[in-house]
Amino acid sequence: MRFRAIRRAAVVMSPAMLALGACALVGAGGVGPVHLHAAPPSALDMLALTAIAAVLVAAILRRLHYQAPSARAQRVSFWLSVAPGLVDVELALAVTAGGYAVLAVSGGVLSPVHPLIYGIAAFGLTLLSSPGAAMTLIAPIAIEAAWVARSDDPRALAVPVALHAVFLVAAAAAHHLFLRGLVASHRRRRAVRLEREVRAMTEAARDYRLISAALGPASRAPRSREDEERLLAAGGVSLVGDACAWVLTTVKRSLGARTVALAWLDDDGERLKLKDMVSDREQLVQTRLPAAGVLGAVVRDRAPVVLAAAKSGQLPYYDDPGIGAGAAAIAVPVLEGPHLRGVLCADRPTPFADDARELLVDAAAQLVRAVQAEQVFRAVERAKYEHERFFQATALLGRALTPEQVMETAFDAAAAIVECDAAAITLYDRDKSRHRVAAVRLRPGTEPLLDAAALAGLEFKDNAGLAAMVVKNRHYLPAGGEPREVTAPIYTKRVKLDEARSLLVLPLVAADEAIGTLMLAARAEKRFGADVREMLGVIATQVAVSLQNGLLYKRMETMATTDGLTGLTNHRTFQDRFAQLLDRAERHGHHAALLLCDVDFFKKVNDNYGHPVGDEVLRRVARVLEQVARKIDITARYGGEEFAVVLESSTAEQARQVGDRLRQEVGKLVVETEKGPLRVTMSIGVASFPDDAKDRATLIERADHALYHAKHSGRNQVVTYAQFTAARAKKAS
Repeated sequence: MRFRAIRRAAVVMSPAMLALGACALVGAGGVGPVHLHAAPPSALDMLALTAIAAVLVAAILRRLHYQAPSARAQRVSFWLSVAPGLVDVELALAVTAGGYAVLAVSGGVLSPVHPLIYGIAAFGLTLLSSPGAAMTLIAPIAIEAAWVARSDDPRALAVPVALHAVFLVAAAAAHHLFLRGLVASHRRRRAVRLEREVRAMTEAARDYRLISAALGPASRAPRSREDEERLLAAGGVSLVGDACAWVLTTVKRSLGARTVALAWLDDDGERLKLKDMVSDREQLVQTRLPAAGVLGAVVRDRAPVVLAAAKSGQLPYYDDPGIGAGAAAIAVPVLEGPHLRGVLCADRPTPFADDARELLVDAAAQLVRAVQAEQVFRAVERAKYEHERFFQATALLGRALTPEQVMETAFDAAAAIVECDAAAITLYDRDKSRHRVAAVRLRPGTEPLLDAAALAGLEFKDNAGLAAMVVKNRHYLPAGGEPREVTAPIYTKRVKLDEARSLLVLPLVAADEAIGTLMLAARAEKRFGADVREMLGVIATQVAVSLQNGLLYKRMETMATTDGLTGLTNHRTFQDRFAQLLDRAERHGHHAALLLCDVDFFKKVNDNYGHPVGDEVLRRVARVLEQVARKIDITARYGGEEFAVVLESSTAEQARQVGDRLRQEVGKLVVETEKGPLRVTMSIGVASFPDDAKDRATLIERADHALYHAKHSGRNQVVTYAQFTAARAKKAS
């Protein structure tokens, strides 16, 4: 394996090393001045020049025919990864050696052809990778430095060499800046040209009604609107343009016309623009046309117009009004049902045949059919796309389990169907007649449409707001999806959505009962059209069912991990969490402490006051434990009247102090009963990790020993395991 690596390194490095040797040969004086008029070059000079020329030719050929190793091969081998750069390094060194060989034979440092080196540097910066470009700067400076060191009078050459180095770096920097400026200018021109073409395509798509047919004003996709328009309209514009060009060319050939022009009507219906034409003339208007002359007559009457001899200016698509004078012309309306879309006009110097008007009418109808066919195709594409997004949304909801997951997935599902700036889900408590905002999402990267912090967790009673009305009537509001249709607030008067131009509040109905609402709002107008409202209604129903299942799942999960009487962690879950906490403490070198707590004389409480009072005592004690303990600690009902508290990152002394506080707070409890107020006390045993024990079972056992000692030493006290062992040792002695 090592031999293969050495061989690969030799193959990759040897060409560059040969080129480096050629530079070293020139720098060491291997090539000297040649005076052909005095004497022929020596054999050594010829041999050196031949070797340098061979290295240069080999480097050029290798660079021309070089094929970089595959990406996988470059990942596997270091030498193969650096091979492309070394090829450029070889070429840079070989060209530099050749250039300085020319300088050496023509005068050395003071050679009149020294600017050749600046050209080599420009070549390297333009065509070679970074390592090769660097070598076209480093190698010349090194060679000239070697010449200075070898000369009889270094001081005399120091200034020219220093100037050469400065000029070389300056020339390289100037060339680099010029090249970057040239590239930037080219990119700007390309960007402007691309923007112009995209704008023209979008305008053409709007003229042919492709965008409205393919995406309708109410439809919105998760991608940006601009991207959707470009994707859906690009192909349609090209196809309609090709169809129009074919129809116009066919009409011109059939009628022998001089010009056939298609003028399209603006949205305001007052001006025309030359959409497409075929003509023998070049003097055609490329801008918008006034609805005048023969074209204006067709726009006004929506009927064909035939002119035997047009007057000057009656054919407004000519740049020179005199060109159309005396020509025969036929103009017919391009009608899509009752709507006028444009005018198709043909003219020629001689009169048209009798059937020319019918042929032009048929051609106009063919143009409309081409546009309508593309509209139908785009409408089918839109329906397909929307249904794909709809099925994707329903699939997302099928994977959610908890209520939180369902609500987040509900926002994702709604976003898959329509683009909105704010969304919120409220849940309705029918028993309390109260609504609560359970989740809020704002569109990232935009100015917030509402105050999410103020809205999160908001609770309000049944009122005249949209959410309450939607829950009551189990029907979405506003009817048209626009906030200006209603004056009532969404939730309460404090929640403002002044910038929203589209609004929809959907009921979440499960088992014929509304359990909440899904609110969607957007700054853009007409986001929630009829088709979108229908899909969102189905999504809202599925969200409601998933949400109800999620609440049931959470309830079952709570029942499996929580004590039903006190609401604390149950014994099984406590053991799992306690083991995890100890593992974490051992891994990070932290302390931990276990407190086992027991209500004193609890059996007497049950016997004298009854089990309902005993249950209330346990619930009150559990509340005290939750209030005193931190969120990172574990509080659990261990069994019967026993409780357990695990303190993370706490020593035995800190745990004893917490236990004292627990004991005091429990002592302050007063439970009112039929037999008068009832007070209870608590005994607590403490064991710490790792001082008292390093495994869970031993830690519980020793905390239990400390608790036993507290119970048999007067109760209502906190005893650590260290105190228990000290007392036992004292008693034994």
